[in-house]
Amino acid sequence: MMLFNFKNKSTLAGLALGGATGFLWYYFVGCASGSCPITSDPWISTGYGAMMGGLAFSSLTKNDELKQP
Repeated sequence: MMLFNFKNKSTLAGLALGGATGFLWYYFVGCASGSCPITSDPWISTGYGAMMGGLAFSSLTKNDELKQP
């Protein structure tokens, strides 16, 4: 488990940062009418933010498996 955390530390950081940003977006901006599918629910907003943060931060790591010898 420790090796997984070490190899994916930037993705895990992106998940945490994106989730926090998604929740803060819901809390401060949000959607009072409930017609906005992402920002009207804190769970969806946090999950979407975590997904976007994880994807964004995982693209910052170099992938040694794709290198040709």
